[in-house]
Amino acid sequence: MADMVDLVLGIAAAVGASTLYSLGIALQALDAREAPPEEHLRLALVGRLLRRARWLLGTGLSVLGWPLQVVALLLAPLVVVQPALAAGLLVLLLFGERMLGERAGRYEHLATLAIVVGVVGAAVFAPPRSASERGEHLTITLVLVGLALASLLPYLLRALGRSFAAVTMICAGLAYGWSAVATKLASDDLSTHHLLLAALWALSTAAASAVGVLSEMSALQARPAIQVAPVVFVTQTVVPVALAPALFGESFAATPLGGVPLGLSLAVLVAGAALLARSPLLTALMEGGAPLMEGEVVSHPSGSAPNPEDPSHATMRSNPSTDAGDPSSATTSTSPARIGR
Repeated sequence: MADMVDLVLGIAAAVGASTLYSLGIALQALDAREAPPEEHLRLALVGRLLRRARWLLGTGLSVLGWPLQVVALLLAPLVVVQPALAAGLLVLLLFGERMLGERAGRYEHLATLAIVVGVVGAAVFAPPRSASERGEHLTITLVLVGLALASLLPYLLRALGRSFAAVTMICAGLAYGWSAVATKLASDDLSTHHLLLAALWALSTAAASAVGVLSEMSALQARPAIQVAPVVFVTQTVVPVALAPALFGESFAATPLGGVPLGLSLAVLVAGAALLARSPLLTALMEGGAPLMEGEVVSHPSGSAPNPEDPSHATMRSNPSTDAGDPSSATTSTSPARIGR
Protein backbone atom coordinates (compact mmCIF):
# COMPACT_ATOMS: atom_id res chain seq x y z
CA MET A 1 0.00 0.00 0.00
CA ALA A 2 2.81 2.39 0.89
CA ASP A 3 4.46 1.68 -2.48
CA MET A 4 1.23 2.57 -4.30
CA VAL A 5 0.92 5.82 -2.34
CA ASP A 6 4.52 6.71 -3.23
CA LEU A 7 3.80 5.89 -6.86
CA VAL A 8 0.71 8.11 -6.97
CA LEU A 9 2.58 10.95 -5.27
CA GLY A 10 5.46 10.48 -7.71
CA ILE A 11 3.10 10.75 -10.68
CA ALA A 12 1.51 13.85 -9.14
CA ALA A 13 4.96 15.43 -8.81
CA ALA A 14 5.72 14.49 -12.43
CA VAL A 15 2.48 16.16 -13.54
CA GLY A 16 3.44 19.30 -11.62
CA ALA A 17 6.91 19.30 -13.19
CA SER A 18 5.47 18.76 -16.65
CA THR A 19 3.00 21.60 -16.21
CA LEU A 20 5.83 24.00 -15.46
CA TYR A 21 7.95 22.59 -18.30
CA SER A 22 5.10 22.90 -20.81
CA LEU A 23 4.19 26.45 -19.85
CA GLY A 24 7.88 27.35 -19.90
CA ILE A 25 8.53 26.03 -23.41
CA ALA A 26 5.36 27.71 -24.69
CA LEU A 27 6.67 31.09 -23.50
CA GLN A 28 10.19 30.40 -24.77
CA ALA A 29 8.95 29.41 -28.22
CA LEU A 30 7.27 32.77 -28.79
CA ASP A 31 10.58 34.62 -28.57
CA ALA A 32 12.65 31.94 -30.31
CA ARG A 33 10.59 32.25 -33.50
CA GLU A 34 11.30 36.00 -33.65
CA ALA A 35 15.10 35.62 -33.56
CA PRO A 36 17.05 36.18 -36.82
CA PRO A 37 17.93 33.02 -38.77
CA GLU A 38 21.68 33.69 -38.73
CA GLU A 39 21.64 32.91 -34.99
CA HIS A 40 20.41 29.35 -35.67
CA LEU A 41 22.34 26.92 -33.38
CA ARG A 42 24.60 29.70 -32.13
CA LEU A 43 25.21 31.02 -28.62
CA ALA A 44 24.16 34.41 -29.97
CA LEU A 45 20.61 33.05 -29.97
CA VAL A 46 20.84 32.36 -26.24
CA GLY A 47 22.35 35.81 -25.67
CA ARG A 48 19.44 37.44 -27.48
CA LEU A 49 16.83 35.36 -25.66
CA LEU A 50 18.39 36.09 -22.27
CA ARG A 51 17.45 39.73 -22.84
CA ARG A 52 13.76 38.86 -23.29
CA ALA A 53 11.66 38.99 -20.13
CA ARG A 54 9.10 36.54 -21.51
CA TRP A 55 11.78 33.99 -22.41
CA LEU A 56 13.36 34.38 -18.96
CA LEU A 57 9.95 33.77 -17.38
CA GLY A 58 9.61 30.57 -19.39
CA THR A 59 13.10 29.50 -18.36
CA GLY A 60 12.26 30.21 -14.73
CA LEU A 61 9.18 28.00 -14.92
CA SER A 62 11.27 25.17 -16.40
CA VAL A 63 13.89 25.54 -13.66
CA LEU A 64 11.16 25.34 -11.02
CA GLY A 65 9.91 22.14 -12.63
CA TRP A 66 13.19 20.28 -12.14
CA PRO A 67 12.97 19.84 -8.33
CA LEU A 68 9.49 18.37 -8.81
CA GLN A 69 10.92 15.91 -11.32
CA VAL A 70 13.57 14.91 -8.78
CA VAL A 71 10.84 14.36 -6.17
CA ALA A 72 8.92 12.26 -8.68
CA LEU A 73 11.98 10.09 -9.31
CA LEU A 74 12.50 9.68 -5.57
CA LEU A 75 9.03 8.13 -5.36
CA ALA A 76 8.45 6.38 -8.68
CA PRO A 77 10.51 4.54 -11.32
CA LEU A 78 11.88 6.36 -14.36
CA VAL A 79 9.76 4.28 -16.77
CA VAL A 80 6.66 5.83 -15.16
CA VAL A 81 7.89 9.35 -14.41
CA GLN A 82 9.30 10.15 -17.85
CA PRO A 83 6.13 9.28 -19.82
CA ALA A 84 3.95 10.91 -17.13
CA LEU A 85 5.59 14.21 -18.03
CA ALA A 86 3.16 14.19 -20.97
CA ALA A 87 0.39 15.19 -18.57
CA GLY A 88 1.58 18.78 -18.71
CA LEU A 89 0.27 18.94 -22.27
CA LEU A 90 -3.25 18.57 -20.86
CA VAL A 91 -2.75 21.66 -18.72
CA LEU A 92 -1.35 23.50 -21.72
CA LEU A 93 -4.41 22.45 -23.74
CA LEU A 94 -6.75 23.92 -21.11
CA PHE A 95 -4.63 27.06 -21.02
CA GLY A 96 -4.85 27.33 -24.81
CA GLU A 97 -8.64 27.01 -24.73
CA ARG A 98 -8.92 29.91 -22.31
CA MET A 99 -6.34 32.11 -24.02
CA LEU A 100 -7.56 31.56 -27.59
CA GLY A 101 -11.27 31.06 -26.98
CA GLU A 102 -11.18 27.78 -28.93
CA ARG A 103 -12.75 24.49 -27.88
CA ALA A 104 -10.90 21.20 -28.08
CA GLY A 105 -12.24 18.83 -30.74
CA ARG A 106 -12.55 15.06 -31.01
CA TYR A 107 -8.89 14.81 -31.99
CA GLU A 108 -7.74 16.46 -28.75
CA HIS A 109 -10.22 14.47 -26.68
CA LEU A 110 -8.93 11.20 -28.13
CA ALA A 111 -5.32 12.20 -27.45
CA THR A 112 -6.25 13.26 -23.91
CA LEU A 113 -7.95 9.93 -23.26
CA ALA A 114 -4.87 8.08 -24.52
CA ILE A 115 -2.62 10.02 -22.14
CA VAL A 116 -4.89 9.39 -19.14
CA VAL A 117 -5.24 5.67 -19.95
CA GLY A 118 -1.48 5.40 -20.48
CA VAL A 119 -0.61 7.09 -17.19
CA VAL A 120 -3.09 4.93 -15.25
CA GLY A 121 -1.82 1.77 -16.95
CA ALA A 122 1.80 2.70 -16.25
CA ALA A 123 0.95 3.28 -12.59
CA VAL A 124 -0.87 -0.06 -12.25
CA PHE A 125 1.81 -2.14 -13.98
CA ALA A 126 4.91 -0.17 -12.91
CA PRO A 127 8.08 -2.00 -11.90
CA PRO A 128 9.36 -1.35 -8.37
CA ARG A 129 11.58 1.67 -7.89
CA SER A 130 15.14 0.97 -6.80
CA ALA A 131 18.07 3.27 -6.13
CA SER A 132 20.54 0.42 -5.68
CA GLU A 133 20.17 -1.63 -8.87
CA ARG A 134 22.27 0.52 -11.15
CA GLY A 135 24.10 -0.86 -14.14
CA GLU A 136 27.87 -0.96 -14.36
CA HIS A 137 29.59 2.41 -14.03
CA LEU A 138 31.22 1.87 -17.43
CA THR A 139 27.82 1.24 -19.02
CA ILE A 140 26.33 4.40 -17.54
CA THR A 141 29.37 6.44 -18.59
CA LEU A 142 29.28 5.12 -22.17
CA VAL A 143 25.55 5.78 -22.46
CA LEU A 144 25.83 9.35 -21.18
CA VAL A 145 28.84 10.10 -23.39
CA GLY A 146 26.98 8.63 -26.36
CA LEU A 147 23.89 10.77 -25.67
CA ALA A 148 26.05 13.87 -25.20
CA LEU A 149 27.91 13.34 -28.48
CA ALA A 150 24.72 12.58 -30.37
CA SER A 151 23.00 15.69 -29.01
CA LEU A 152 25.91 17.82 -30.29
CA LEU A 153 25.59 16.52 -33.87
CA PRO A 154 23.67 19.60 -35.15
CA TYR A 155 26.50 21.86 -33.99
CA LEU A 156 29.07 19.72 -35.83
CA LEU A 157 26.95 19.87 -38.97
CA ARG A 158 26.61 23.63 -38.55
CA ALA A 159 30.41 23.94 -38.37
CA LEU A 160 30.59 21.99 -41.64
CA GLY A 161 28.11 24.35 -43.24
CA ARG A 162 25.15 21.96 -43.14
CA SER A 163 21.95 22.09 -41.13
CA PHE A 164 18.95 19.76 -41.09
CA ALA A 165 15.87 20.62 -39.07
CA ALA A 166 14.95 16.96 -38.53
CA VAL A 167 18.39 16.25 -37.03
CA THR A 168 18.13 19.31 -34.78
CA MET A 169 14.72 18.21 -33.47
CA ILE A 170 15.82 14.65 -32.75
CA CYS A 171 19.05 15.78 -31.10
CA ALA A 172 17.13 18.23 -28.90
CA GLY A 173 15.14 15.22 -27.69
CA LEU A 174 18.37 13.27 -27.12
CA ALA A 175 19.76 16.13 -25.02
CA TYR A 176 16.61 16.11 -22.90
CA GLY A 177 16.92 12.32 -22.65
CA TRP A 178 20.48 12.80 -21.37
CA SER A 179 19.04 15.29 -18.86
CA ALA A 180 16.39 12.77 -17.73
CA VAL A 181 18.99 10.04 -17.13
CA ALA A 182 21.23 12.47 -15.21
CA THR A 183 18.23 13.60 -13.14
CA LYS A 184 17.47 9.98 -12.25
CA LEU A 185 21.09 9.49 -11.18
CA ALA A 186 20.90 12.67 -9.07
CA SER A 187 17.72 11.47 -7.36
CA ASP A 188 19.27 8.06 -6.60
CA ASP A 189 22.37 9.64 -5.04
CA LEU A 190 20.18 12.07 -3.14
CA SER A 191 18.15 9.20 -1.68
CA THR A 192 21.36 7.48 -0.52
CA HIS A 193 22.75 10.76 0.91
CA HIS A 194 25.61 11.06 -1.62
CA LEU A 195 25.08 14.80 -1.84
CA LEU A 196 28.26 15.69 -3.77
CA LEU A 197 27.51 13.15 -6.48
CA ALA A 198 23.92 14.36 -6.64
CA ALA A 199 25.18 17.93 -7.12
CA LEU A 200 27.48 16.82 -9.93
CA TRP A 201 24.61 15.03 -11.69
CA ALA A 202 22.54 18.19 -11.24
CA LEU A 203 25.24 20.16 -13.07
CA SER A 204 25.23 17.53 -15.81
CA THR A 205 21.47 17.93 -16.05
CA ALA A 206 21.86 21.70 -16.42
CA ALA A 207 24.42 21.29 -19.20
CA ALA A 208 22.23 18.78 -21.05
CA SER A 209 19.17 20.98 -20.68
CA ALA A 210 21.08 23.99 -22.01
CA VAL A 211 22.04 22.04 -25.14
CA GLY A 212 18.46 20.79 -25.49
CA VAL A 213 16.98 24.28 -25.14
CA LEU A 214 19.33 25.82 -27.72
CA SER A 215 18.62 22.99 -30.16
CA GLU A 216 14.86 23.16 -29.61
CA MET A 217 14.77 26.96 -29.94
CA SER A 218 16.78 26.66 -33.16
CA ALA A 219 14.43 23.97 -34.45
CA LEU A 220 11.48 26.29 -33.74
CA GLN A 221 13.15 28.88 -35.97
CA ALA A 222 13.22 26.40 -38.83
CA ARG A 223 9.96 24.51 -38.36
CA PRO A 224 6.54 25.27 -36.85
CA ALA A 225 5.84 23.99 -33.36
CA ILE A 226 3.35 21.46 -34.74
CA GLN A 227 6.33 19.58 -36.23
CA VAL A 228 8.94 20.23 -33.54
CA ALA A 229 7.00 19.38 -30.37
CA PRO A 230 6.01 15.76 -31.20
CA VAL A 231 9.51 14.78 -32.35
CA VAL A 232 11.22 16.28 -29.31
CA PHE A 233 8.74 14.82 -26.86
CA VAL A 234 8.73 11.29 -28.27
CA THR A 235 12.54 11.19 -28.41
CA GLN A 236 13.04 12.49 -24.87
CA THR A 237 10.49 9.97 -23.58
CA VAL A 238 11.40 6.83 -25.46
CA VAL A 239 15.18 7.06 -24.98
CA PRO A 240 15.25 7.11 -21.12
CA VAL A 241 12.50 4.47 -20.91
CA ALA A 242 14.42 2.20 -23.28
CA LEU A 243 17.61 2.67 -21.24
CA ALA A 244 15.99 2.24 -17.80
CA PRO A 245 16.16 -1.60 -17.67
CA ALA A 246 19.90 -1.65 -18.41
CA LEU A 247 20.89 1.40 -16.36
CA PHE A 248 18.55 1.21 -13.37
CA GLY A 249 17.24 -2.34 -13.19
CA GLU A 250 13.68 -1.25 -14.02
CA SER A 251 12.92 -4.42 -15.94
CA PHE A 252 9.64 -4.81 -17.82
CA ALA A 253 9.93 -8.55 -17.25
CA ALA A 254 9.44 -8.00 -13.50
CA THR A 255 5.96 -6.56 -14.12
CA PRO A 256 2.71 -8.52 -14.68
CA LEU A 257 2.43 -10.64 -17.86
CA GLY A 258 6.06 -10.15 -18.72
CA GLY A 259 5.76 -6.40 -19.20
CA VAL A 260 3.22 -6.52 -22.05
CA PRO A 261 0.54 -4.40 -20.26
CA LEU A 262 3.19 -1.88 -19.18
CA GLY A 263 4.61 -1.68 -22.68
CA LEU A 264 1.15 -1.16 -24.20
CA SER A 265 0.31 1.51 -21.62
CA LEU A 266 3.49 3.41 -22.39
CA ALA A 267 2.91 3.09 -26.15
CA VAL A 268 -0.63 4.46 -25.82
CA LEU A 269 0.60 7.31 -23.62
CA VAL A 270 3.42 8.32 -25.98
CA ALA A 271 1.13 8.09 -29.02
CA GLY A 272 -1.47 10.26 -27.30
CA ALA A 273 1.14 12.83 -26.31
CA ALA A 274 2.58 12.94 -29.82
CA LEU A 275 -0.92 13.51 -31.23
CA LEU A 276 -1.78 16.16 -28.67
CA ALA A 277 1.50 17.99 -29.31
CA ARG A 278 0.26 18.46 -32.88
CA SER A 279 -2.99 20.04 -31.73
CA PRO A 280 -3.65 23.43 -33.38
CA LEU A 281 -4.60 24.79 -29.96
CA LEU A 282 -1.16 24.01 -28.53
CA THR A 283 0.80 25.07 -31.59
CA ALA A 284 -1.18 28.31 -31.90
CA LEU A 285 -0.43 29.02 -28.25
CA MET A 286 3.30 28.48 -28.88
CA GLU A 287 3.25 30.54 -32.07
CA GLY A 288 1.28 33.44 -30.63
CA GLY A 289 -1.71 33.21 -32.98
CA ALA A 290 -5.04 31.55 -33.58
CA PRO A 291 -5.46 27.96 -34.76
CA LEU A 292 -5.50 27.56 -38.53
CA MET A 293 -8.13 26.07 -40.74
CA GLU A 294 -6.90 23.19 -42.85
CA GLY A 295 -4.60 24.37 -45.63
CA GLU A 296 -4.50 27.98 -44.39
CA VAL A 297 -1.18 29.74 -44.82
CA VAL A 298 0.56 31.63 -42.01
CA SER A 299 3.02 34.30 -43.01
CA HIS A 300 5.79 35.17 -40.62
CA PRO A 301 5.05 38.47 -38.89
CA SER A 302 7.26 41.46 -39.40
CA GLY A 303 10.51 40.94 -37.57
CA SER A 304 10.08 37.17 -37.20
CA ALA A 305 12.52 34.70 -38.61
CA PRO A 306 11.79 32.57 -41.66
CA ASN A 307 13.21 29.12 -42.00
CA PRO A 308 17.00 29.65 -42.29
CA GLU A 309 17.14 26.79 -44.79
CA ASP A 310 14.01 27.75 -46.69
CA PRO A 311 13.79 30.96 -48.73
CA SER A 312 10.02 30.93 -48.49
CA HIS A 313 8.53 32.97 -45.64
CA ALA A 314 5.24 31.12 -45.70
CA THR A 315 4.46 28.23 -43.41
CA MET A 316 1.55 25.81 -43.74
CA ARG A 317 0.58 23.27 -41.11
CA SER A 318 0.64 19.76 -42.53
CA ASN A 319 3.01 16.80 -42.41
CA PRO A 320 6.25 17.81 -44.14
CA SER A 321 7.23 15.66 -47.05
CA THR A 322 10.71 17.07 -47.28
CA ASP A 323 13.61 17.83 -44.94
CA ALA A 324 14.73 21.29 -43.92
CA GLY A 325 18.00 20.64 -45.65
CA ASP A 326 16.25 20.98 -48.99
CA PRO A 327 16.07 24.71 -49.70
CA SER A 328 13.35 24.18 -52.26
CA SER A 329 10.93 22.71 -49.79
CA ALA A 330 8.15 24.55 -47.99
CA THR A 331 7.17 23.67 -44.43
CA THR A 332 3.61 22.36 -44.38
CA SER A 333 1.27 20.92 -41.84
CA THR A 334 -2.39 19.86 -42.10
CA SER A 335 -4.16 19.88 -38.82
CA PRO A 336 -6.17 16.69 -38.22
CA ALA A 337 -7.85 18.39 -35.29
CA ARG A 338 -9.95 20.49 -37.64
CA ILE A 339 -11.55 17.35 -39.08
CA GLY A 340 -14.87 16.74 -37.37
CA ARG A 341 -15.00 19.98 -35.37
